[in-house]
Amino acid sequence: MTKRIAGILLAAGGGSRLGRPKALVEFRGRTLAERGVALLRDGGADPVLVVTGAVPVSMPGTRSVHNPDWATGMGSSLAAGLRALREPGEGGPSPAGDGSGDADGPDAAVIALADQPLVGPESVRRLIAAFRAGASVAVAAYDGKPRNPVLIGREHWPSVLATVTGDTGARPFLRAHPELVTVVECGDTGSPDDIDTAADLARIEGAPGPG
Repeated sequence: MTKRIAGILLAAGGGSRLGRPKALVEFRGRTLAERGVALLRDGGADPVLVVTGAVPVSMPGTRSVHNPDWATGMGSSLAAGLRALREPGEGGPSPAGDGSGDADGPDAAVIALADQPLVGPESVRRLIAAFRAGASVAVAAYDGKPRNPVLIGREHWPSVLATVTGDTGARPFLRAHPELVTVVECGDTGSPDDIDTAADLARIEGAPGPG
């Protein structure tokens, strides 16, 4: 049976240092949320969930999951996305007997951040390939440094949910279980530069990366 890999785009932040919610920021003709969804979808993730918070985000072919605790940090948004994948109707298992989808839901999830627009879809493809080759956790690295996106197999979601806090996301889980992590070099596929400030946005507008 072909393994199903979902995508979770974390796009809930209010962009306090940027002065506006990042999800709606325009970058090379598309919003950061639109670029993040394209990254996951073009990389092979399906379904794609967008975790929202500060502003609503709705795009065709995706499911929006509102995180009411978005202001507490990325950890709560990751938790909201993973929980949604475990529930009927949000990309997770279909209700018993309705015949609309896989009874067990996705086998893994690729987590990406909306504020890293230079990450390329090839990174997602490589993570998915690593998972299908036997890795249960895979992390994209750039010049050997682990960053994002991150793929986490379904069997580890409960452990991730038990450790997420504040802005750390999956980091506590990854640090506690280095033996599970497959590092996948993606330095030739894009850049994990973040947009946190207006200066960041101006700087990476001219940087090479996905159009």
